[in-house]
Amino acid sequence: MAALTSTQAGRQRRSAWRRRDAAWGYAFTAPVIAGSLLFVVGPLIAVIWYSLHEWNVLANTFTFAGAANYERMLQDSALHDSLVASLWFSVGVVVLNISLALGLAVLLNQKLPGTTFFRVAFFSPVVVSLVAWTIVWGFLLQADGGINSFLDGLGIDGPNWLRGSVTAMVAVVVVQVFKNVGLNMILFLAALQGVPEEIQEAATLDGAGPWRRFRSIVLPMISPTLLLVSILTIVGSLETFALIDVLTKGGPGNTTTVLVYYLYRQAFEFNQFGYASAVAVLLFVIVLALTLVQWQTRKRWVFHEV
Repeated sequence: MAALTSTQAGRQRRSAWRRRDAAWGYAFTAPVIAGSLLFVVGPLIAVIWYSLHEWNVLANTFTFAGAANYERMLQDSALHDSLVASLWFSVGVVVLNISLALGLAVLLNQKLPGTTFFRVAFFSPVVVSLVAWTIVWGFLLQADGGINSFLDGLGIDGPNWLRGSVTAMVAVVVVQVFKNVGLNMILFLAALQGVPEEIQEAATLDGAGPWRRFRSIVLPMISPTLLLVSILTIVGSLETFALIDVLTKGGPGNTTTVLVYYLYRQAFEFNQFGYASAVAVLLFVIVLALTLVQWQTRKRWVFHEV
């Protein structure tokens, strides 16, 4: 009987410890859960609810419209143009940013003099105010700005970068890439420094050249970082607003009116908050779908994923 009582007492103590640990766990995670519900889940539900209404703030009208806003999106040619602009902008930013960041990281991972200076130089735009960065580039990209003055010195007649349909998109892509490439470069640099040197030395002894070592050893081992950078860059490119607003205002025409800027104009220029909410839901679905696709396909190319 005494042994049974001792066993029961031990079980009760373990149960009490588990309840205490669970209580502490809930206490520590409660702020995060509350913040997520208040600032993520709550606004998302509100936006979906607003998207089912016709809401004009100036006219003070808020009427249920059902799926009318979503039906309107199917026929809205301006929205279709903004989706095309978002596609071109995102593709340009993602391809150029990731490739340039990886190339810089590989170069700056070498044991050469001056690498510390160049690491700081390439990373410094990340900490600069986005608006200040964009305003400076706006002056440089004007018809009589610094870039065209430099080209004139080379005997080249530069275009009005922000007024041409093609050059405007190229300009905003380049400005966005130069602003954020330093962050991805640092992430890649940290991943490269985690690759064991002895593995590469063994491959060198087996006759593998630099490209073969990079493709077969380095790239697979930094693939988790590549996945992270890819997700962050794609999501960031789809959420770009301030750069477009300061540089081009979505012009010329609608060639640089990306989806976020189109959403902003519908809400705060045309006061169609219901339709803008429907566009926001569309943007959320696009971002979620692209993120899930990358996450689901990671097992095919990310090292250590099974």
